[in-house]
Formats: sequence, C-alpha cells, structure tokens
Amino acid sequence: MLSANGVHAPASPLDGPQAWMRLVVSLALGTIGGVGMWAVIVVLPAVQAEFGVDRADASLPYTATMVGFALGNVVIGRAIDRIGYWLPALVTSIMLGLGFIAASLAISILQFSLAQGILIGVGTASTFGPLIADLSHWFDKRRGLAVSAAATGSYLAGALWPALIPGIAGAHGWRTAYVVIGVVCIVAMVPLTLMLRAKPPHAQSGDGSGGRAVLPIALSPAGLQALLVVAGLGCCVAMSMPQVHIVAYCMDLGYGVARGADMLSIMMAAGIVSRIASGFLADRIGGIRTLLTGSLLQGMALLLYIPFDGLASLYVVSLIFGLSQGGIVPCYAVIVREYMPAAEAGQRVGIVIMATILGMAIGGWMSGWIYDLTGSYSAAFLNGIAWNLLNVTAMVLVFWSARRALPARS
Repeated sequence: MLSANGVHAPASPLDGPQAWMRLVVSLALGTIGGVGMWAVIVVLPAVQAEFGVDRADASLPYTATMVGFALGNVVIGRAIDRIGYWLPALVTSIMLGLGFIAASLAISILQFSLAQGILIGVGTASTFGPLIADLSHWFDKRRGLAVSAAATGSYLAGALWPALIPGIAGAHGWRTAYVVIGVVCIVAMVPLTLMLRAKPPHAQSGDGSGGRAVLPIALSPAGLQALLVVAGLGCCVAMSMPQVHIVAYCMDLGYGVARGADMLSIMMAAGIVSRIASGFLADRIGGIRTLLTGSLLQGMALLLYIPFDGLASLYVVSLIFGLSQGGIVPCYAVIVREYMPAAEAGQRVGIVIMATILGMAIGGWMSGWIYDLTGSYSAAFLNGIAWNLLNVTAMVLVFWSARRALPARS
C-alpha cells in the first residue's frame, strides 16, 4: 500500500491475520472464563447441604455473582478504554482463579458468597463485555461477525462446564472441583491474555477512528446510551422467562426435569447459531436493524409458548426461541461501535451489558413472583412479551433517530 507521498505504508491490521488470531484467543477466553457464571449453579445443591441453609440463602452466591459480573463489565470496560485490554484481563483472570480457590476454603455461606461476587463475578466480567468491546476495535468489514462469534464463548461455557463439573464434584466433592477450576483458569487464561498485548488499531494510529467513521444519529451520546440501556433491560427481562423457568414449566406440565433440561440445551445450542448468523446479518444491514429483527422474533416466540404447551411443540418453540434471541445482546456492542467513538467503547458497552444482566436477574425473579400470584406461567409469558415490546419501542426510536440523520450525512 502506497501513502500519499509514495512511501509504502504498513497494511491496516483491521480484519487482518492478527485480528482473526485475537478472535480465536477471545473465544477461548470466553469459553474458559465463562465458568464463573455456571459453576455456582451446578454446585448449589451440595453447597446448600454442606452449610445447612435454606434455598433462599443458598441462592445468595449466585446473586452475588450476578452483581459482581454486572459491575465488573462497567469498571473493567472503563479501564480498557484507558489502558487497553490485556492488563485488566490479566489481573481479573488471576482474580477468577483465586476466587474459585478461596470459595473452596469457605466455612460459611457468607464467605462463599463474597468470593463468588467480588472475585469470581468480577473476574468473569472481563471475558464478556470488555472482551467483545476490545475485539470490535480490530474489525471493520467483519465487525458484526467477530463480535458475535466471540460472544458465543459464554454459550460454549454453558455447554461445556456443566457437563464437566458434576463428574469431578461427584467423585471428589465440590471443593475439589472448585480448586481444579481455579487452577485451570490461571494456567490457561494468563498465557491467553498475554497474547493480546498489542494496542488496538485506533490507539496505534492515534486518530481514534477504529476503522469506519462513526455514523451520524439524531441523538446525543447520553440519549443513545439511555435508550440502549432501556432496550437491554427490556429484552433480557423477556429473555429470562424461558431460560430461567423452562425446567419448572415442564415440571408443572408433567413432563419432568429432564425434558426441561433438554429444552434449555436446545435454546443454548440454537443461541450459538443465532449469534453467528446475526453477526453476518449485522455486517450487511447494521446493528440496529439486526437487533430489531431479533427482538421481534423473540416476542413472537414468547407468544407461541402460551397456546402450544404439548411436549413436541415445546421442543419446537424452544428451538425457535433460541434461534431468535441468541444474537440480540452482541448487537448492542455493534451499535455502540457504529454510533459512538472507539475510545469510549469499553465503558459504553459495559453499561449496556450491565443493563442486560440486571434484566436477566429481575426477569427471573419477576416471573417466579407472577407465578406465585397466579398459579400459572401464562401471565409470566405475557409479562415477558410486554417487556419485549419496551425493547422494540426503544430500538424503533433509535432506528428513527438514525434515519433522521441520513440527510445530514448526504
């Protein structure tokens, strides 16, 4: 490539071999580090029995993990905007490993909860929002695909770790399983993070562009951020209804736990396909249109759960739901990178991801509360549809604001 003065200029690293290498490493980090979101669920019965607490107190470690994960996405996201990804990721990878080891030594449910929230929850956060925000700097033409592919690490973790942990915990106890996980995290994740030491292209060039120019939109950055937070909260309150309660729903219908677990696995597998497909789509029609498409399909899938409660139909509807919802969350990162400066991506993405996590936490509780009031999940599905409409409304406003800015661009 020749520069303006005829001198050979270095090729842009955007979409190049180094960028694809980072994608592979990021996917591995997400798959390994994602254990922090799943391990506590797997060992919950054993922890409850050993500490002699009721189910509400036994659920505190998961709640603490979610809080740490949510806050970690914002704090670490802000840090990577200032000093880059690899150093915060290195520190939090060590935190994650030490967190599992510390939790294995806990002598009370409170100590266990603190280790889960402060060390494991925050440590896991660096492998989701901050990770995909960092990766977005390395891609231009294939940004949507790259971000969505890296985000599948959390789903792969959900498929891998719950299958491995019971074998170790069953043979040697949950404490040994936690020590093994902690060692694996440190041994595997530290070298991976050291492979990501290169500065992102926008930092190397000093122009802050990070590839394509920021698209115009008839919203202030704060206004766009607020609408994305509302949208993220709404979509994930809706999303949590089947994901959190499908097993209990199947039990109520008389199909048993195993059938519900199968449907949850189908959702996760279909979610991986959805994320990759949404990445391809976002690179062609943009993040806003892709997110709106996924949200509308998610709402339709939620509606299908109400009349179709036969065993075969529930399998089909769960597949449809997984194919519709998997690509929604990564699209928020794509939209941030399309309409906000690259230098703010980590913090901006982290705030939206925090909203989606809070949405999952609130939605899971709210659906159970509605079930307790009504004795049926039908009202809970309708509640999810209402929150999904809130998401669609917010994203329509974002879409309309982007359309309004088109004349200014021309």
